Amino acid sequence: MKIDLIVRAREILTLDESRPVATAVGVEGGRIVGFDRELDGVEADRTLDFGEATVTPGLIDAHCHTAWWGLGLGAIDLSQARGLDELYGMIEAKVAELAGDPDAWVHGTGFNQAHHGGEFPDIAKLDELTGDRPLYLRHTSGHASITNTATLRLVGALDSGFENPTGGVVVRDASGAPTGLVEEAAQGLVQALLLPYSTEQLVSALDAATSRYAAEGITSFSEAGVGGGWIGHSPIEVAAYQAAADRGSLHARAQLMPAMDALRPLTGHAADFAHEGEGAGLDLGIRYGFGDDLVRFGHVKVFLDGSLLGATAAVTEDYCGHDHSRGYLLDAPETYRERALGAYRAGWPLALHAIGDAAIDLALDLIEEATEKYGARAVPCRIEHFGISRPDQLERGGRLGVAVTPQAGFIGPIGDQMADMVGVERENWLYRGRSIIDAGMILAGSSDLPVADNNIRRGMQSAVDRTTDSGKLLGAGEAITSEEALRTHTEWAARATGQIADKGTLERGKLADFTVFSASPITAPNIAELDIVATIVGGALSYDSRA
Repeated sequence: MKIDLIVRAREILTLDESRPVATAVGVEGGRIVGFDRELDGVEADRTLDFGEATVTPGLIDAHCHTAWWGLGLGAIDLSQARGLDELYGMIEAKVAELAGDPDAWVHGTGFNQAHHGGEFPDIAKLDELTGDRPLYLRHTSGHASITNTATLRLVGALDSGFENPTGGVVVRDASGAPTGLVEEAAQGLVQALLLPYSTEQLVSALDAATSRYAAEGITSFSEAGVGGGWIGHSPIEVAAYQAAADRGSLHARAQLMPAMDALRPLTGHAADFAHEGEGAGLDLGIRYGFGDDLVRFGHVKVFLDGSLLGATAAVTEDYCGHDHSRGYLLDAPETYRERALGAYRAGWPLALHAIGDAAIDLALDLIEEATEKYGARAVPCRIEHFGISRPDQLERGGRLGVAVTPQAGFIGPIGDQMADMVGVERENWLYRGRSIIDAGMILAGSSDLPVADNNIRRGMQSAVDRTTDSGKLLGAGEAITSEEALRTHTEWAARATGQIADKGTLERGKLADFTVFSASPITAPNIAELDIVATIVGGALSYDSRA
């Protein structure tokens, strides 16, 4: 008998209780066909022997923004600036670089006010640097942007009758003049000037982004919002993922969450809408799970609130240093109820962006009502981020069987900022780990790239040691084990995304997706210090450090 591939290593961690460790795994047709003695006498077209390395199930990033990050790779990297003078210098240099193209925008990404003493750029200085050239600088959270007067004029924000859009704000000073800061859904006004991106632009962005994913050991990811709202890049965005897959330019498996704004009312035979009201979905009744092993639809993405760093996440107690500021929901609860329940009726499990505890309350209300009225789905509903969660919300989430995607990778680079925002009384509620597992919820690992990087090893180590960049322990009681940290990005991420039948553990019949670490992430003293030796998707190398 001859098969396509045999992979060998000192240790293959399957995360399958019936066969936890192996030293060889066979692959045929992109799927696993056997282990160890089951391969006795079997030949293979190829053998990959990784020696003393450790092979695990392929890493899954359960919530990230691939196209956004890929498109931003050519923008000014504002995360490197320390002090506004340095930031202004970067902008000035970019303007000079674009001198030959008077219509070109100045784009930047990764701004964080913590790198500038809590200050935001002065719009007068930005105007001096850019003149009539449009400017769009994205905050690291993705929930705010910084613009200049030229851009605000283009979107009509300087008109006397201008009104903020639902769920967003063009921030103004005490005199009513715009500061240049644009929050939440108001970013859509600027995005409308740039959209839609062409399929070719998006394919190039996906190629650049997912080749970097492969170098991080990532074999699958969930794209948290496509096709609509301020998070989407084109009404035909899915076509770019399909084109990238067809051309070999998609180097990891994509699960796509359509933004709720991309859904529309559905009609059909009366028997198909026996429940109250019609459903909401994509044309032709396409719903969760449609697609193939490379590009498939996931949950519907619903934004309930904003960001913690921008103080726009909806909370039940004031932010520290922000008197009478509790963030805000991006729309009325009754609107969410109508639209989210309509999507659920039509076959879409919900992925509800909720960072603040007030937004988490609404998310749990929506999930409970949806399941009580229309029944539980085989795929769990999700709460994205679950950033500031009270103890009572843990119990309720466990009872409802919710999956959550808090970002342990935030703890290092922005953990100190988050703790300062909520105060010592609430800092132990931030981006939990241990208590989520103990409550019976599914804890799925994710990066939220580009809010933080997608070095999954660093994120897993943060889930274990809970240490900020300043050395502060953030919720020490929320620490999880190294094995649990690995499961968040393998088995548990697969369960949260509804794909455990095909990935998450290494078992016969499952996809041959592997991540090869330089040593075991379960026993290593520091997971972040491990190297990615290779990444394999469907039995084919997507990354090989040895090449």
